[in-house]
Amino acid sequence: ALWGSRTALTDERGALSYDALDASAARLAAALRVRGGLGPGRRLGVLCRDHRGFLQAALAGARLGADLVPLGTDFAGPQLGAVLAREQVDVLVHDEEFAPLLRELDFPGLRVLAWHDGPTGELTLESLVAEGGSLGPAPHPAAPGRTVLLTSGTTGTPKGAPRELSGGYGVSELLAMVPGALGTLARLRPVPRAGDPLVLTPPLYHMLGFGAGFAALAAGAPLVLRRRFDAERTLADVEAHRAGLLVAIPTMLMRIMDLPVAVRERYDTRSLRFVASGAAPLSPQLADAFMDAFGDVLFNGYGSTEVGAVSFATPADLRAAPGTIGRAAPGVRVRILDADGREVPVGTTGRVFVGSPQLFEGYSGGGTKETVDGLMSIGDVGHADAAGRLFIDGRDDDMIVSGGENVFPQEVEEHLADHPALLDAAAVGVPDERFGQRLVAFVVVRPGAQVTEQELQDHVRSSLARYKVPREVRFVGAIPRTSTGKIRRAQLLAD
Repeated sequence: ALWGSRTALTDERGALSYDALDASAARLAAALRVRGGLGPGRRLGVLCRDHRGFLQAALAGARLGADLVPLGTDFAGPQLGAVLAREQVDVLVHDEEFAPLLRELDFPGLRVLAWHDGPTGELTLESLVAEGGSLGPAPHPAAPGRTVLLTSGTTGTPKGAPRELSGGYGVSELLAMVPGALGTLARLRPVPRAGDPLVLTPPLYHMLGFGAGFAALAAGAPLVLRRRFDAERTLADVEAHRAGLLVAIPTMLMRIMDLPVAVRERYDTRSLRFVASGAAPLSPQLADAFMDAFGDVLFNGYGSTEVGAVSFATPADLRAAPGTIGRAAPGVRVRILDADGREVPVGTTGRVFVGSPQLFEGYSGGGTKETVDGLMSIGDVGHADAAGRLFIDGRDDDMIVSGGENVFPQEVEEHLADHPALLDAAAVGVPDERFGQRLVAFVVVRPGAQVTEQELQDHVRSSLARYKVPREVRFVGAIPRTSTGKIRRAQLLAD
Protein backbone atom coordinates (compact mmCIF):
# COMPACT_ATOMS: atom_id res chain seq x y z
CA ALA A 1 0.00 0.00 0.00
CA LEU A 2 2.85 2.40 0.80
CA TRP A 3 5.24 1.63 -2.02
CA GLY A 4 2.99 0.59 -4.93
CA SER A 5 4.92 0.41 -8.19
CA ARG A 6 8.33 0.67 -6.50
CA THR A 7 10.55 -2.37 -6.98
CA ALA A 8 10.21 -4.73 -4.02
CA LEU A 9 12.84 -7.25 -5.07
CA THR A 10 15.10 -8.33 -7.88
CA ASP A 11 16.19 -11.94 -8.28
CA GLU A 12 17.46 -14.09 -11.13
CA ARG A 13 14.05 -13.83 -12.80
CA GLY A 14 14.01 -10.04 -12.83
CA ALA A 15 12.28 -7.31 -10.85
CA LEU A 16 8.97 -7.52 -8.97
CA SER A 17 7.07 -4.47 -7.73
CA TYR A 18 5.31 -4.15 -4.39
CA ASP A 19 1.95 -4.20 -6.17
CA ALA A 20 2.86 -7.42 -8.02
CA LEU A 21 4.25 -9.06 -4.87
CA ASP A 22 1.11 -8.16 -2.92
CA ALA A 23 -1.21 -9.44 -5.65
CA SER A 24 0.66 -12.73 -6.05
CA ALA A 25 0.65 -13.31 -2.27
CA ALA A 26 -3.11 -12.66 -2.12
CA ARG A 27 -3.85 -15.09 -4.95
CA LEU A 28 -1.50 -17.71 -3.52
CA ALA A 29 -3.20 -17.41 -0.12
CA ALA A 30 -6.61 -18.01 -1.69
CA ALA A 31 -5.36 -21.13 -3.50
CA LEU A 32 -3.51 -22.54 -0.48
CA ARG A 33 -6.62 -22.14 1.63
CA VAL A 34 -8.65 -24.21 -0.85
CA ARG A 35 -5.98 -26.71 -1.86
CA GLY A 36 -4.23 -27.29 1.47
CA GLY A 37 -6.68 -26.07 4.08
CA LEU A 38 -4.09 -23.53 5.21
CA GLY A 39 -5.28 -21.10 7.87
CA PRO A 40 -5.15 -20.40 11.62
CA GLY A 41 -3.73 -23.30 13.58
CA ARG A 42 -2.08 -24.80 10.48
CA ARG A 43 1.60 -24.63 9.52
CA LEU A 44 3.35 -23.63 6.32
CA GLY A 45 6.92 -24.83 5.78
CA VAL A 46 9.20 -23.01 3.33
CA LEU A 47 12.27 -24.83 2.00
CA CYS A 48 13.58 -22.30 -0.51
CA ARG A 49 16.75 -20.49 -1.33
CA ASP A 50 16.78 -16.70 -1.57
CA HIS A 51 14.28 -15.73 -4.29
CA ARG A 52 10.78 -14.31 -4.70
CA GLY A 53 9.10 -17.64 -3.97
CA PHE A 54 10.21 -17.57 -0.34
CA LEU A 55 8.65 -14.15 0.21
CA GLN A 56 5.48 -14.93 -1.74
CA ALA A 57 4.90 -18.06 0.34
CA ALA A 58 5.65 -16.33 3.65
CA LEU A 59 3.35 -13.40 2.85
CA ALA A 60 0.58 -15.76 1.68
CA GLY A 61 0.79 -17.68 4.95
CA ALA A 62 0.63 -14.42 6.91
CA ARG A 63 -2.56 -13.42 5.09
CA LEU A 64 -4.15 -16.67 6.27
CA GLY A 65 -2.98 -16.47 9.89
CA ALA A 66 -0.96 -19.68 9.47
CA ASP A 67 2.25 -20.37 11.35
CA LEU A 68 5.41 -20.05 9.24
CA VAL A 69 8.30 -22.52 9.56
CA PRO A 70 11.36 -21.47 7.50
CA LEU A 71 13.54 -24.57 6.90
CA GLY A 72 17.29 -24.77 6.45
CA THR A 73 18.44 -25.58 2.93
CA ASP A 74 21.48 -27.49 4.23
CA PHE A 75 19.49 -29.92 6.39
CA ALA A 76 20.34 -33.58 6.01
CA GLY A 77 17.44 -35.97 5.37
CA PRO A 78 17.03 -37.17 8.98
CA GLN A 79 17.20 -33.57 10.29
CA LEU A 80 14.59 -32.35 7.82
CA GLY A 81 12.27 -35.28 8.49
CA ALA A 82 12.49 -34.77 12.24
CA VAL A 83 11.76 -31.03 11.97
CA LEU A 84 8.80 -31.52 9.61
CA ALA A 85 7.27 -34.07 12.00
CA ARG A 86 7.96 -32.14 15.20
CA GLU A 87 6.67 -28.84 13.82
CA GLN A 88 3.63 -30.58 12.26
CA VAL A 89 4.02 -28.87 8.88
CA ASP A 90 0.82 -29.17 6.81
CA VAL A 91 1.86 -27.46 3.56
CA LEU A 92 5.40 -27.29 2.22
CA VAL A 93 6.62 -24.84 -0.44
CA HIS A 94 10.03 -25.95 -1.71
CA ASP A 95 12.52 -25.63 -4.53
CA GLU A 96 12.80 -28.36 -7.13
CA GLU A 97 16.28 -29.38 -5.96
CA PHE A 98 14.78 -30.69 -2.70
CA ALA A 99 12.03 -32.77 -4.34
CA PRO A 100 14.00 -36.06 -4.36
CA LEU A 101 14.78 -35.69 -0.65
CA LEU A 102 11.14 -34.99 0.19
CA ARG A 103 9.96 -37.97 -1.85
CA GLU A 104 12.32 -40.17 0.19
CA LEU A 105 10.89 -38.73 3.41
CA ASP A 106 7.35 -39.38 2.12
CA PHE A 107 6.08 -36.01 3.35
CA PRO A 108 2.29 -36.50 3.73
CA GLY A 109 1.15 -32.89 3.33
CA LEU A 110 0.61 -30.71 0.28
CA ARG A 111 3.85 -29.99 -1.60
CA VAL A 112 4.22 -26.96 -3.88
CA LEU A 113 7.22 -26.32 -6.12
CA ALA A 114 8.63 -22.81 -5.93
CA TRP A 115 11.83 -22.48 -8.02
CA HIS A 116 12.08 -24.98 -10.85
CA ASP A 117 13.95 -25.06 -14.14
CA GLY A 118 11.78 -26.12 -17.06
CA PRO A 119 8.44 -27.94 -17.22
CA THR A 120 7.36 -30.12 -14.33
CA GLY A 121 4.41 -32.35 -13.66
CA GLU A 122 4.12 -31.23 -10.04
CA LEU A 123 2.01 -28.51 -8.47
CA THR A 124 3.83 -25.20 -8.71
CA LEU A 125 3.65 -21.87 -6.97
CA GLU A 126 2.99 -20.14 -10.29
CA SER A 127 0.04 -22.39 -11.09
CA LEU A 128 -1.47 -21.72 -7.67
CA VAL A 129 -1.07 -17.96 -8.11
CA ALA A 130 -2.93 -18.25 -11.43
CA GLU A 131 -5.57 -20.49 -9.84
CA GLY A 132 -6.06 -18.07 -6.96
CA GLY A 133 -7.00 -15.32 -9.38
CA SER A 134 -10.38 -16.96 -9.95
CA LEU A 135 -11.06 -17.47 -6.24
CA GLY A 136 -12.44 -14.95 -3.80
CA PRO A 137 -10.02 -13.29 -1.37
CA ALA A 138 -9.14 -15.27 1.74
CA PRO A 139 -10.87 -14.01 4.91
CA HIS A 140 -8.80 -11.85 7.19
CA PRO A 141 -7.61 -13.96 10.19
CA ALA A 142 -8.75 -13.03 13.67
CA ALA A 143 -5.17 -13.23 14.94
CA PRO A 144 -1.72 -13.33 13.33
CA GLY A 145 0.15 -16.59 12.98
CA ARG A 146 3.48 -17.24 14.63
CA THR A 147 6.91 -17.66 13.07
CA VAL A 148 8.93 -20.68 14.16
CA LEU A 149 12.57 -19.83 13.57
CA LEU A 150 14.94 -22.78 13.89
CA THR A 151 18.12 -22.65 15.92
CA SER A 152 21.31 -22.82 13.88
CA GLY A 153 23.06 -25.43 15.98
CA THR A 154 25.97 -27.29 14.39
CA THR A 155 25.00 -30.75 15.69
CA GLY A 156 21.76 -32.68 16.07
CA THR A 157 18.31 -31.59 14.99
CA PRO A 158 17.68 -27.81 15.10
CA LYS A 159 15.18 -26.72 17.73
CA GLY A 160 12.10 -24.65 16.92
CA ALA A 161 11.82 -21.26 18.61
CA PRO A 162 8.26 -19.99 18.02
CA ARG A 163 7.37 -16.35 18.50
CA GLU A 164 4.57 -14.01 17.53
CA LEU A 165 6.52 -11.37 15.68
CA SER A 166 3.64 -8.89 15.58
CA GLY A 167 2.99 -8.92 19.31
CA GLY A 168 4.77 -8.40 22.59
CA TYR A 169 5.07 -4.60 22.50
CA GLY A 170 2.57 -2.48 24.43
CA VAL A 171 2.33 1.30 24.17
CA SER A 172 4.39 1.80 27.33
CA GLU A 173 7.15 -0.51 26.06
CA LEU A 174 7.26 1.26 22.72
CA LEU A 175 7.44 4.70 24.35
CA ALA A 176 10.21 3.50 26.64
CA MET A 177 12.22 2.41 23.59
CA VAL A 178 12.00 5.77 21.80
CA PRO A 179 14.97 7.48 23.54
CA GLY A 180 17.15 4.42 22.97
CA ALA A 181 16.09 4.17 19.33
CA LEU A 182 16.95 7.83 18.75
CA GLY A 183 20.29 7.24 20.45
CA THR A 184 20.92 4.29 18.15
CA LEU A 185 20.23 6.35 15.03
CA ALA A 186 22.61 8.98 16.32
CA ARG A 187 25.32 6.31 16.52
CA LEU A 188 24.84 5.25 12.89
CA ARG A 189 27.42 7.00 10.77
CA PRO A 190 26.73 6.94 7.89
CA VAL A 191 22.96 6.71 8.29
CA PRO A 192 21.11 4.30 5.94
CA ARG A 193 18.74 6.10 3.58
CA ALA A 194 15.11 5.09 3.21
CA GLY A 195 14.65 3.29 -0.10
CA ASP A 196 18.31 2.35 -0.51
CA PRO A 197 18.56 -0.98 -2.38
CA LEU A 198 19.77 -3.79 -0.12
CA VAL A 199 21.90 -6.69 -1.36
CA LEU A 200 20.90 -9.58 0.92
CA THR A 201 23.29 -12.56 0.93
CA PRO A 202 22.48 -14.63 4.08
CA PRO A 203 19.75 -17.28 3.75
CA LEU A 204 16.23 -15.96 4.26
CA TYR A 205 15.41 -18.88 6.57
CA HIS A 206 17.97 -17.67 9.14
CA MET A 207 17.16 -14.95 11.67
CA LEU A 208 19.61 -12.48 10.10
CA GLY A 209 18.32 -12.88 6.54
CA PHE A 210 14.69 -13.19 7.63
CA GLY A 211 14.79 -10.07 9.79
CA ALA A 212 16.73 -7.97 7.28
CA GLY A 213 14.56 -9.12 4.36
CA PHE A 214 11.23 -8.24 5.91
CA ALA A 215 12.57 -5.02 7.44
CA ALA A 216 13.68 -3.97 3.96
CA LEU A 217 10.22 -4.69 2.53
CA ALA A 218 8.62 -2.63 5.29
CA ALA A 219 11.01 0.26 4.70
CA GLY A 220 10.62 0.33 0.92
CA ALA A 221 14.21 -0.79 0.35
CA PRO A 222 14.38 -2.92 -2.83
CA LEU A 223 15.87 -6.35 -2.09
CA VAL A 224 18.52 -7.87 -4.36
CA LEU A 225 18.46 -11.66 -3.98
CA ARG A 226 20.53 -14.52 -5.39
CA ARG A 227 19.92 -18.21 -4.81
CA ARG A 228 23.60 -18.86 -4.12
CA PHE A 229 26.34 -16.57 -2.91
CA ASP A 230 29.16 -15.56 -5.21
CA ALA A 231 31.65 -12.97 -3.97
CA GLU A 232 32.35 -11.21 -7.26
CA ARG A 233 28.70 -11.24 -8.32
CA THR A 234 27.82 -9.59 -5.00
CA LEU A 235 30.08 -6.67 -5.84
CA ALA A 236 28.58 -6.55 -9.34
CA ASP A 237 25.08 -6.38 -7.80
CA VAL A 238 26.14 -3.50 -5.53
CA GLU A 239 27.37 -1.59 -8.57
CA ALA A 240 24.42 -2.45 -10.84
CA HIS A 241 21.76 -1.47 -8.28
CA ARG A 242 23.72 1.35 -6.61
CA ALA A 243 23.04 -0.49 -3.37
CA GLY A 244 23.38 1.49 -0.17
CA LEU A 245 23.16 -1.57 2.07
CA LEU A 246 24.76 -5.00 2.12
CA VAL A 247 23.96 -7.74 4.64
CA ALA A 248 26.43 -10.62 4.87
CA ILE A 249 27.86 -13.19 7.26
CA PRO A 250 31.59 -13.09 8.07
CA THR A 251 32.54 -15.99 5.78
CA MET A 252 30.95 -14.11 2.87
CA LEU A 253 32.93 -10.97 3.74
CA MET A 254 36.01 -13.19 3.91
CA ARG A 255 35.35 -14.50 0.39
CA ILE A 256 34.97 -10.95 -0.88
CA MET A 257 38.31 -10.02 0.69
CA ASP A 258 39.92 -13.15 -0.78
CA LEU A 259 39.20 -11.83 -4.28
CA PRO A 260 42.28 -10.32 -5.95
CA VAL A 261 42.50 -6.57 -5.37
CA ALA A 262 42.24 -6.00 -9.12
CA VAL A 263 38.92 -7.88 -9.19
CA ARG A 264 37.50 -5.96 -6.22
CA GLU A 265 38.50 -2.62 -7.71
CA ARG A 266 36.77 -3.52 -10.97
CA TYR A 267 33.41 -2.69 -9.35
CA ASP A 268 32.16 0.71 -8.16
CA THR A 269 30.93 0.13 -4.61
CA ARG A 270 30.99 3.75 -3.45
CA SER A 271 27.20 3.63 -3.01
CA LEU A 272 27.63 1.34 0.03
CA ARG A 273 26.81 3.24 3.20
CA PHE A 274 25.98 0.39 5.57
CA VAL A 275 27.35 -3.19 5.62
CA ALA A 276 25.83 -5.38 8.33
CA SER A 277 27.59 -8.53 9.49
CA GLY A 278 26.12 -11.12 11.85
CA ALA A 279 25.20 -14.78 12.53
CA ALA A 280 28.81 -15.79 13.33
CA PRO A 281 31.90 -14.25 14.95
CA LEU A 282 33.54 -11.39 13.02
CA SER A 283 37.29 -11.52 13.52
CA PRO A 284 39.12 -8.24 14.22
CA GLN A 285 41.46 -8.92 11.29
CA LEU A 286 38.58 -9.33 8.84
CA ALA A 287 36.80 -6.22 10.14
CA ASP A 288 39.91 -4.07 9.73
CA ALA A 289 40.72 -5.45 6.29
CA PHE A 290 37.17 -4.94 5.02
CA MET A 291 36.98 -1.35 6.28
CA ASP A 292 40.42 -0.57 4.87
CA ALA A 293 39.13 -1.70 1.47
CA PHE A 294 35.54 -0.40 1.49
CA GLY A 295 35.58 2.40 4.06
CA ASP A 296 34.24 2.60 7.60
CA VAL A 297 30.78 1.28 6.75
CA LEU A 298 30.88 -2.08 8.61
CA PHE A 299 28.50 -2.80 11.51
CA ASN A 300 28.65 -6.01 13.54
CA GLY A 301 25.38 -7.31 14.96
CA TYR A 302 24.92 -9.96 17.65
CA GLY A 303 21.86 -11.93 18.68
CA SER A 304 20.27 -15.36 18.71
CA THR A 305 17.11 -17.12 17.61
CA GLU A 306 15.98 -17.39 21.24
CA VAL A 307 16.49 -13.78 22.38
CA GLY A 308 16.45 -11.79 19.13
CA ALA A 309 18.77 -8.84 18.48
CA VAL A 310 21.12 -8.09 21.38
CA SER A 311 23.77 -5.55 20.38
CA PHE A 312 25.59 -3.93 17.50
CA ALA A 313 29.01 -2.41 16.99
CA THR A 314 29.57 0.67 14.84
CA PRO A 315 32.66 1.12 12.64
CA ALA A 316 34.07 3.39 15.36
CA ASP A 317 33.57 0.60 17.91
CA LEU A 318 35.29 -1.92 15.65
CA ARG A 319 38.25 0.41 15.12
CA ALA A 320 38.59 1.31 18.82
CA ALA A 321 37.95 -2.14 20.27
CA PRO A 322 38.66 -4.90 17.71
CA GLY A 323 36.45 -7.94 18.21
CA THR A 324 33.65 -6.11 20.02
CA ILE A 325 29.96 -6.81 19.44
CA GLY A 326 29.25 -3.25 20.58
CA ARG A 327 26.66 -2.04 23.03
CA ALA A 328 23.18 -3.32 23.83
CA ALA A 329 20.40 -2.48 21.36
CA PRO A 330 17.45 -0.25 22.43
CA GLY A 331 15.20 -1.96 24.98
CA VAL A 332 17.73 -4.72 25.64
CA ARG A 333 19.56 -5.42 28.91
CA VAL A 334 22.77 -7.45 28.90
CA ARG A 335 24.43 -8.77 32.05
CA ILE A 336 27.59 -10.87 32.45
CA LEU A 337 27.02 -13.26 35.36
CA ASP A 338 29.11 -15.79 37.26
CA ALA A 339 28.08 -19.34 38.14
CA ASP A 340 26.08 -18.03 41.13
CA GLY A 341 24.12 -15.48 39.07
CA ARG A 342 26.09 -12.46 40.29
CA GLU A 343 27.35 -9.77 37.93
CA VAL A 344 31.08 -10.03 37.28
CA PRO A 345 33.54 -7.09 37.30
CA VAL A 346 34.50 -5.25 34.13
CA GLY A 347 36.91 -7.30 32.04
CA THR A 348 35.99 -10.59 33.71
CA THR A 349 34.57 -13.42 31.61
CA GLY A 350 31.16 -14.76 32.56
CA ARG A 351 27.94 -16.10 31.09
CA VAL A 352 25.91 -13.71 28.91
CA PHE A 353 22.28 -13.14 29.96
CA VAL A 354 19.81 -10.98 28.05
CA GLY A 355 16.54 -9.24 28.91
CA SER A 356 14.43 -8.19 25.92
CA PRO A 357 10.84 -7.99 24.65
CA GLN A 358 12.01 -10.36 21.88
CA LEU A 359 12.60 -13.40 24.14
CA PHE A 360 11.14 -16.56 22.65
CA GLU A 361 8.32 -18.62 24.17
CA GLY A 362 10.22 -21.87 24.68
CA TYR A 363 11.22 -24.62 22.27
CA SER A 364 8.63 -26.43 20.17
CA GLY A 365 9.57 -29.80 21.62
CA GLY A 366 9.60 -28.50 25.20
CA GLY A 367 12.22 -26.83 27.35
CA THR A 368 13.68 -23.37 27.31
CA LYS A 369 16.83 -21.43 28.18
CA GLU A 370 17.95 -20.78 31.74
CA THR A 371 16.72 -17.49 33.20
CA VAL A 372 17.98 -15.38 36.11
CA ASP A 373 15.92 -12.41 37.35
CA GLY A 374 14.06 -12.17 34.04
CA LEU A 375 17.25 -12.41 31.98
CA MET A 376 17.74 -15.36 29.63
CA SER A 377 20.99 -17.20 29.00
CA ILE A 378 22.19 -16.89 25.42
CA GLY A 379 24.63 -19.80 25.68
CA ASP A 380 27.74 -17.66 25.22
CA VAL A 381 30.43 -16.45 27.55
CA GLY A 382 31.86 -12.97 27.28
CA HIS A 383 33.00 -9.80 29.01
CA ALA A 384 32.57 -6.03 28.90
CA ASP A 385 35.17 -3.28 28.83
CA ALA A 386 35.23 -0.03 30.80
CA ALA A 387 33.41 1.77 27.96
CA GLY A 388 30.47 -0.66 28.15
CA ARG A 389 31.37 -2.48 24.94
CA LEU A 390 30.62 -6.20 24.90
CA PHE A 391 32.84 -9.06 23.72
CA ILE A 392 32.02 -12.71 23.13
CA ASP A 393 34.77 -15.10 24.17
CA GLY A 394 33.04 -18.26 22.91
CA ARG A 395 30.22 -20.73 23.45
CA ASP A 396 30.00 -22.00 27.00
CA ASP A 397 29.72 -25.57 25.67
CA ASP A 398 32.83 -25.11 23.47
CA MET A 399 35.07 -24.25 26.43
CA ILE A 400 37.66 -26.86 27.32
CA VAL A 401 39.64 -27.29 30.54
CA SER A 402 43.28 -28.08 29.78
CA GLY A 403 45.54 -28.67 32.76
CA GLY A 404 43.05 -26.85 34.98
CA GLU A 405 42.90 -23.75 32.77
CA ASN A 406 39.80 -22.61 30.83
CA VAL A 407 40.38 -22.26 27.09
CA PHE A 408 37.86 -20.83 24.61
CA PRO A 409 38.56 -21.97 21.02
CA GLN A 410 37.22 -18.75 19.47
CA GLU A 411 40.02 -16.67 20.96
CA VAL A 412 42.65 -19.03 19.55
CA GLU A 413 40.91 -19.12 16.15
CA GLU A 414 40.99 -15.33 15.91
CA HIS A 415 44.73 -15.26 16.56
CA LEU A 416 45.42 -18.02 14.06
CA ALA A 417 43.34 -16.18 11.44
CA ASP A 418 45.68 -13.20 11.87
CA HIS A 419 48.58 -15.20 10.38
CA PRO A 420 49.14 -14.07 6.77
CA ALA A 421 49.64 -17.64 5.50
CA LEU A 422 46.22 -18.85 6.65
CA LEU A 423 42.90 -18.67 4.84
CA ASP A 424 40.79 -20.16 7.65
CA ALA A 425 41.19 -21.79 11.05
CA ALA A 426 39.27 -23.67 13.72
CA ALA A 427 40.15 -25.10 17.12
CA VAL A 428 38.62 -28.08 18.91
CA GLY A 429 39.17 -29.73 22.27
CA VAL A 430 40.02 -33.45 22.37
CA PRO A 431 40.55 -35.82 25.34
CA ASP A 432 44.07 -35.95 26.77
CA GLU A 433 45.31 -38.40 29.44
CA ARG A 434 47.71 -35.89 31.00
CA PHE A 435 45.84 -32.58 30.74
CA GLY A 436 42.22 -33.79 30.65
CA GLN A 437 41.74 -32.02 27.32
CA ARG A 438 44.04 -30.46 24.76
CA LEU A 439 43.44 -28.02 21.94
CA VAL A 440 43.84 -29.12 18.32
CA ALA A 441 43.92 -26.51 15.55
CA PHE A 442 42.70 -27.14 12.00
CA VAL A 443 44.03 -24.68 9.45
CA VAL A 444 43.62 -23.93 5.74
CA VAL A 445 46.73 -22.47 4.10
CA ARG A 446 46.40 -19.81 1.43
CA PRO A 447 47.28 -20.94 -2.11
CA GLY A 448 51.01 -20.49 -2.68
CA ALA A 449 51.79 -19.88 1.01
CA GLN A 450 53.85 -22.12 3.28
CA VAL A 451 53.83 -22.38 7.06
CA THR A 452 54.82 -25.01 9.61
CA GLU A 453 53.08 -26.27 12.72
CA GLN A 454 55.81 -24.75 14.91
CA GLU A 455 55.47 -21.34 13.24
CA LEU A 456 51.72 -21.31 13.91
CA GLN A 457 52.20 -22.39 17.53
CA ASP A 458 54.80 -19.64 17.99
CA HIS A 459 52.37 -17.13 16.45
CA VAL A 460 49.70 -17.98 19.03
CA ARG A 461 52.28 -18.07 21.85
CA SER A 462 53.36 -14.52 21.00
CA SER A 463 49.92 -13.17 21.92
CA LEU A 464 48.24 -15.66 24.25
CA ALA A 465 49.07 -17.59 27.38
CA ARG A 466 51.10 -20.78 26.98
CA TYR A 467 48.17 -23.05 27.91
CA LYS A 468 46.16 -21.64 24.98
CA VAL A 469 48.68 -22.73 22.36
CA PRO A 470 47.33 -25.66 20.29
CA ARG A 471 49.26 -28.82 21.08
CA GLU A 472 48.63 -30.07 17.56
CA VAL A 473 48.01 -28.37 14.21
CA ARG A 474 46.32 -30.25 11.38
CA PHE A 475 46.40 -28.94 7.81
CA VAL A 476 43.09 -29.41 5.96
CA GLY A 477 41.55 -28.36 2.66
CA ALA A 478 38.52 -26.61 4.16
CA ILE A 479 36.83 -25.87 7.47
CA PRO A 480 33.29 -27.33 7.50
CA ARG A 481 30.75 -24.61 8.27
CA THR A 482 27.00 -24.19 8.30
CA SER A 483 25.30 -22.00 5.70
CA THR A 484 25.50 -19.15 8.22
CA GLY A 485 29.23 -19.55 8.79
CA LYS A 486 29.36 -21.43 12.09
CA ILE A 487 32.10 -24.03 12.45
CA ARG A 488 30.98 -27.67 12.52
CA ARG A 489 33.44 -28.78 15.19
CA ALA A 490 32.11 -32.33 15.52
CA GLN A 491 32.54 -32.84 11.77
CA LEU A 492 36.16 -31.70 11.97
CA LEU A 493 36.95 -34.49 14.40
CA ALA A 494 34.87 -37.04 12.49
CA ASP A 495 36.68 -36.28 9.24
